Amino acid sequence: MKPPKHDSAIHISQAIQELLKSQHLKPKFDEANVVVSWERIVGKAIARRTRRIFIRDKVLFVELQSPALKHDLGFHKAQMLELFRKEFGEDVVSEIIFM
Repeated sequence: MKPPKHDSAIHISQAIQELLKSQHLKPKFDEANVVVSWERIVGKAIARRTRRIFIRDKVLFVELQSPALKHDLGFHKAQMLELFRKEFGEDVVSEIIFM
């Protein structure tokens, strides 16, 4: 016996995304995902030298332990921003500021 077909069936990920949007939680959810994904995206070496990371008004603020690392990452800011945009969408992170 086949289960009944529902024309309105949607994938669970789509349902979760719609729920987040309807409850106005999507921006905070996306921001939390960026922060949690920092180590995976930049690697353990950089993550270990990161003191604090947070997002405010689509700007990713990264506090680093070393001025030298801040300087070096400044050269790769555009590539890092592109990685975050590909992973999380165009409207989650618009800028990265190293502190």
